[in-house]
Amino acid sequence: MSPPRLAARAILLHRGAVLLVNAFPDGQSDLWCLPGGGVETGHSLTETLRREVQEETGLVVDPGGICHVSEFHNAATGFHQVELFFRARILSGDPLAPWTDPAGVVTQRCLATPDDLSRLRFKPDILPDLAFGPPRPEISPGALEPMAR
Repeated sequence: MSPPRLAARAILLHRGAVLLVNAFPDGQSDLWCLPGGGVETGHSLTETLRREVQEETGLVVDPGGICHVSEFHNAATGFHQVELFFRARILSGDPLAPWTDPAGVVTQRCLATPDDLSRLRFKPDILPDLAFGPPRPEISPGALEPMAR
């Protein structure tokens, strides 16, 4: 059994809508999620968020604080993921400009309003509240520090 995977995801609002991606190559699923991805050893959470959002959307973002943590587990496969959700803002790029994910994972993206979310399948279930609900307390991520002995 593999250890839990750690991921960072961005809540990006643009013109009253939240940016979502479909991270299933070749349309294998209709599930939408926030852009982001897995933390690599030696990379900070904010580095991960910047890298993953840029790869999946072409956007350069400024990570804010962490406002939510979700866990996902698939008992059939043993897959277990812990996701940290960051408020973030777009520094450059257009959320809907043509873009190809170099890894080929993200095949679609969309800007979803609260009304749109009522017709889409997405994770986490709390996404509408995270994107459009009242502000939540945020935790500032610390810097990646070398271990002391």
